[in-house]
Amino acid sequence: MSTSKKTITVKQIASSIGRKFDQKQTLIGLGLNKIGRIRELEDTPSIRGMVRKVSHLVEIIE
Repeated sequence: MSTSKKTITVKQIASSIGRKFDQKQTLIGLGLNKIGRIRELEDTPSIRGMVRKVSHLVEIIE
């Protein structure tokens, strides 16, 4: 029995310079802090909420 967890791949496409403090901290929480950085994260409601908060700075790669 394999328990494969769903994941989402997130890529930072815009800079955090000039953004609100909480948006910068959200990017750091997602493991992103430079343009072009890609992270594969577990697909949970909390991660989805973080991605939604900075949706203008990141994109989800299918």
